[in-house]
Amino acid sequence: MNLLSNRNDVDAAADDLRHRTLAHLPLALERMIYLASTRDYNTGLYHHQGLAQRYSEAAACEGLANCHRESFHELLSASLEDLVGQLQSYADAVGTLSSNFITAWKELEPYRVAVPVGTDPLAAEFVFSNLKVALAIFESRLTPRLPAPLA
Repeated sequence: MNLLSNRNDVDAAADDLRHRTLAHLPLALERMIYLASTRDYNTGLYHHQGLAQRYSEAAACEGLANCHRESFHELLSASLEDLVGQLQSYADAVGTLSSNFITAWKELEPYRVAVPVGTDPLAAEFVFSNLKVALAIFESRLTPRLPAPLA
């Protein structure tokens, strides 16, 4: 197989993934976490049985990696308000109490292992910082506000 057909297979695998799977994950944060879950943390390689059967293991791996980078870049350019909304929606989607979600994310920082392989460290730290701020905003919106004392 020549390089051009490999590139075509990678593009086709990525398009297939976008249309069949990622279309059901409207948030960049959801997509990034899902795509990170397809990666073997020991090798950095991505695995998706369905894509590998339709294309090839290599095309599926690279297609997943490309989509993973795309979702990360969407988060990189997201506003804080958008990130807060994504965190709230993601917490709702996973079906846990928002307070439990916030506690886990503050303690475990799962987003740190969800970035694509080869991500620029400065870009990753920027996203991490924004997610921490967005998480704090999300948490502050859950805390009931006490009325101001009367003077």
